[in-house]
Amino acid sequence: MAGEAPVKGKNADLPIRLLSAAVMLAVAVAALMAGDPWLDYFIIAVVAATLVEFVRLVLKATEKLAFRIVALAAGAAYIVLAGIALTRLPPAMIVGVVGTVIAVDTFAYFFGRTIGGPKIAPRISPSKTWAGLLGGIVGASAWLAAFIYFAARQTSGPTTMGFEAREIAIIVGLGALLAVAAQAGDFLESWLKRKAGVKDSSNLIPGHGGFFDRTDGMIPVALIAGAFLGLAA
Repeated sequence: MAGEAPVKGKNADLPIRLLSAAVMLAVAVAALMAGDPWLDYFIIAVVAATLVEFVRLVLKATEKLAFRIVALAAGAAYIVLAGIALTRLPPAMIVGVVGTVIAVDTFAYFFGRTIGGPKIAPRISPSKTWAGLLGGIVGASAWLAAFIYFAARQTSGPTTMGFEAREIAIIVGLGALLAVAAQAGDFLESWLKRKAGVKDSSNLIPGHGGFFDRTDGMIPVALIAGAFLGLAA
């Protein structure tokens, strides 16, 4: 999870985490390269697994029927709409979304572990720090700048393109928006797990927990990308 403060023994399961991450990345890249309909099938499978884990968390976290109905309806809309958005994005934008979330998580993790400092919301997620959020913004902005640069090379050929001050401000602003969105999705799942009294959404992915643990930050970013695509259409 992103933005963690230094914790002793945190890297004990690093080998299995790296292996699982490599397998997940390989499957995702294979689906992306295969294109439709395999990419859509992959997205649907991940959405279904995430939704099942979300339902289990809600059932553990709530007792009143009314609360369960509202939570299940809102959560289903939240997760399914993100999946629909991903199926409608062009492959390049899917790479952009996934890369942004990975950059946010990676930079937030290392900034949080290296700098530490004040926590954002310790009652919800004790490991998330403001330094980690800053790292997430840096990571998202750097990824977006690289993504835009190489996308421009693909469409215009070799270029010495640089960014003007206004463009840099837009990239950093968008990076901040996406980093905050990704961390908000992370916080939402952390709050739900705390309510349910569990550490992970499931144990399906060795070293990583469940699918919801991996998609929590991607869901809001996918929704933003889908909204952007709709506005641009």
